Amino acid sequence: MQRSLIIGAGLILISEMFLVLSGMTVKYIADDMPVQMIVFFRNFLGILLLVPWLMSNGLSAIRTQKLRFHFMRAGVGVVAMTCLFYSWGHLPLAQAALIKQTAPFFIPVIALIWLGERISTMVKFAIVVGFLGTVFVLNPQDGAMNLAVLIALAGAMLGALAKVTIRRMRDSESPQRIVFYFAFFSAILSAGPATLVWQPVTMIQLFWLLVMAAASTLAQLFLSKAYGMAPAGQLGPFTYGSVAFAALMGWWLWSESLEMNTIAGIVLITLGGVLAVSGPGAKAKS
Repeated sequence: MQRSLIIGAGLILISEMFLVLSGMTVKYIADDMPVQMIVFFRNFLGILLLVPWLMSNGLSAIRTQKLRFHFMRAGVGVVAMTCLFYSWGHLPLAQAALIKQTAPFFIPVIALIWLGERISTMVKFAIVVGFLGTVFVLNPQDGAMNLAVLIALAGAMLGALAKVTIRRMRDSESPQRIVFYFAFFSAILSAGPATLVWQPVTMIQLFWLLVMAAASTLAQLFLSKAYGMAPAGQLGPFTYGSVAFAALMGWWLWSESLEMNTIAGIVLITLGGVLAVSGPGAKAKS
C-alpha cells in the first residue's frame, strides 16, 4: 500500500504539471476564442491523439460494462472543464490553480459517502494544513468574490466528483479506456455549445489547441492511473502540486507577483503532502 501511494502521488504531480501547461495555453488563447470552443477542441483533439492506441489494440480495448459511469464522468467532467477553462482565462494563473485545489476538500467526503473509504487522522490533518496554505495563497485583495471565482469553485466541486468516479471504475477499466470515453462523450456533449459561438480558427490557434489537448490528455492518463493505485481521499493532497507550478509560471510568463503570503501558502501545501505520505494510509471499505 505504501509503495502504491508513493507511485500514485508521483503520477498525480506529473498530471498536475501537464494540467498547468494546459491552463497556460488556455490563458494564452482565451482572449481570442470562446471557452466553449476551447472545451470542444480539447476533447475532439484528445480523441484524435488516442487513435493510434485504439488502432494498435482494437475495439476490444474500449469494451466495457461500465458505460453509464463513463458517461456520468464525462457529463460532470465537461461542465467542470468549462468552469476550469473559464477560470484559467479570467483569473491569475496561481489563483485559478489554487481554487481548483479546493477539490481535495470535497473528494474525501464524496469518497466516504459513495465508496466507503476511510481517511486516516494524519491525512485529515494534512488536508487541514493544505487548506491553511490555500487561504494564504488566495488572500482576496478586496474581500469580494467575483463571478470567475464562483465559477472556479463550482468547477472544483464537480471535478472532485469526476475524480471519485474514476475510483469507482478502477477494478475493471484501464487508464486509456477511461480517458478515451471521457474525450469521446465530452466531445459530443460540448459540440452543441461550441456550435452556438463558432468562429474561424487560425493555424496558430490550432497549434496551441493541439498543445492544450495533448497536455490535457496526458494529464488525464496520469490522473486515471494514479487514482487506480490508491484511495481518492489519500491522493487528494498531492494535487496541490499544481499551485507551485502555476505560481512560478504565472510569475515567469505573465509577471504575476509571488508575495510572501503566496510563498508561505506553498510551503504549507507542500508540508501537507509530506505529512500525507508519512502517515498511515486510508483504508477503503471492502
